[in-house]
Amino acid sequence: MATLQKIRNQAGVLVAVIIGLALLAFILGDMLRSGRSLLRGKQMEIAEIAGKSIDYKEFQQKLDELTEIYKMNSGTNSVDQKTLEQLREQTWQNMVRHYVMTGIYKDLGIGVSSDELFDMVQGNNISPIVQQLFRDPQTGQVNRSAVLQFLKHLETNGTAQQKAYWLFMEKQIVSQREFTKYNDLVSKGLYVTTGEAKQDVANKNHQVDINFIAKTYASVPDSAVTVSDAAMQTYYNNHQELYKQDAARRIEYVVFPVEPSESDKASTHQWIENIKSEFASANDDVAFVNVNSDVPFDDSYYKKDELSPELGDFAFSGKVGDIYGPYKEGETWKLTKIEKFENLPDSVRARHILIRVTSQADAPKAQALADSLKTLIQKGANFATLAEKYSQDPGSANNGGDLGWFRRGTMVKAFNDAAFSAKVNEVKEVKTQYGIHLLQVTKRGKTAPNVQLATISRKIEPSSQTYQNVYSKASKFAGENQTEDAFNKAVAKEGLDKRYATIKEDQQNINGLKDARILIRSAFNNSDVGKLVVSYEGTPIFELGDNFVIAVVTGIQEKGIAPFSAVKDRVELAVRKQQKGDYIAKQMEGKSNLVALAAALNVNEKQAQNLTFNSYSVPGAGVEPAVIGAATTLGLHKVSNPIKGNNGVYMLEVTNIKQGTDTDVAGDKAQLMMTQSYQANTQAFETLKKESDIVDKRSKFY
Repeated sequence: MATLQKIRNQAGVLVAVIIGLALLAFILGDMLRSGRSLLRGKQMEIAEIAGKSIDYKEFQQKLDELTEIYKMNSGTNSVDQKTLEQLREQTWQNMVRHYVMTGIYKDLGIGVSSDELFDMVQGNNISPIVQQLFRDPQTGQVNRSAVLQFLKHLETNGTAQQKAYWLFMEKQIVSQREFTKYNDLVSKGLYVTTGEAKQDVANKNHQVDINFIAKTYASVPDSAVTVSDAAMQTYYNNHQELYKQDAARRIEYVVFPVEPSESDKASTHQWIENIKSEFASANDDVAFVNVNSDVPFDDSYYKKDELSPELGDFAFSGKVGDIYGPYKEGETWKLTKIEKFENLPDSVRARHILIRVTSQADAPKAQALADSLKTLIQKGANFATLAEKYSQDPGSANNGGDLGWFRRGTMVKAFNDAAFSAKVNEVKEVKTQYGIHLLQVTKRGKTAPNVQLATISRKIEPSSQTYQNVYSKASKFAGENQTEDAFNKAVAKEGLDKRYATIKEDQQNINGLKDARILIRSAFNNSDVGKLVVSYEGTPIFELGDNFVIAVVTGIQEKGIAPFSAVKDRVELAVRKQQKGDYIAKQMEGKSNLVALAAALNVNEKQAQNLTFNSYSVPGAGVEPAVIGAATTLGLHKVSNPIKGNNGVYMLEVTNIKQGTDTDVAGDKAQLMMTQSYQANTQAFETLKKESDIVDKRSKFY
């Protein structure tokens, strides 16, 4: 029994321990899961604005929304890299304004009511955004009926895409209105007194002429002054705001270019030789070129002198179907077949009616108008009269659509091709990026023989085997040289061309490298000094365009105040300039005869006229505000003390004082108010941004 009881007691302790451990594991597990969640949250943070953490997902959603709006506006289905970067920046600016200003608007009671929004969309105070969207190009006024028609259509038959577009526009209208109200509030809180305006007028009227001498800092040898470490350290401590720096990385890198091998060159030449017989027997040269050539069929016509001498001689001495080549131009092998001959003019005179298409929604309406106008012209309606009434090309509408004479190639391709292939008085419909044109050629210039050519082009490019060979070489280099020391030794041993770059966190490109953003991001986020830069996929090999790049981080510059050691040379220059100023000033002190002083210092005496307190620079001296301040406050025939300026030390004498006749205090007051209002609109928001402690982490993600 005692043994049984003992077992029970020990079991009870054991159970308690097990339960305790289970609870501890549960709690720790929950904490770890929470920690991972918190850590993930910080990892996905793209910014912090006014204490608000901004998640990458939120930013990307806003970017996607803006990108879709851009596509709808431009009528495109995709955006290029440059446009995408611009859209990212616009998204960022929109979010910064939102998070910086939302609390400010709330504190100040700034908002936009539904009635006010209605008024800005279809009332008496139309928003500039709506004005831009619905302005009638003929009158320059907002087409209110078009606004109402659009909103009615949106309510009854609008697509989800159209509704999303309009909702975005409404948000922009509200945002712009709130920001305008805030700027107006700040502007109206500023005031220029009559006394300030009088003083400003007096400053403008007070004009002085001076004689002056200048001894530049550069004229004093460095050996004339002594710069101690203590003096430099003191200067650095007192002027640290001058040495703020952005985050940067110094990298060294080597490039393994992927270039066509001799085998690739021979293979391309053989390909063009092999296809020659097929090209010669092809019945549809346009389709054959578009299927087989690296460059689509070019339907342009050329005169003999517009072709190379060899190709020109061939084209204008041969017949349709003849083939020239293979021949090499640059890094491309070509075959050219004579397609057609035509007698075409060098120039034509034409007129047109332009119906602009600014969005996909405009297209059906524009097409219907173009069809109606074309029918009227074909039935005898006066082209010029219709152009004056309907054409949306302001440069020609007032002249009945007349474009005058123009040479081939001066207009966009579709318009050019139609104009030079049209008969006199024939009406053609042409679509370009500007809209729909009704084109009529009124006169044709002197005609000359032209030829149309069908050309097969095959660029000499690296094969997949060549890519693999170069990649293997780069991979071997990276695998064997993962430290800065090994990297440099291998570069020297293999005779590679080592390149250098200092990159900033938000930098997009590196000179000489294509699409280098991924390398820049990796250098900031995945690399240590003395180690190879590693991509987010864990590889030190970056494929940038037709190059494999391997880089090593050689230095890290953190954002903030640069350490003394990093800016010592700059500090030394500043201290040396100060001491040279003291040295020169000591030579000038107590002197009052500028002519004698100029001779003693071996400098020339100079003159400057009509200086006022508002002058920007001194003729013969440059931008020297200290000199201007002294000159306009010194009495007549008074000689100044030495003045330490931007470029040297000065002494001056006022030789003449004149008073202007400006008495328009009210006008000056209005001008000062306008200047202050402009400054309020530009500086108030910038100040709020600065106070919001914005932490920008976009470079981690883009």
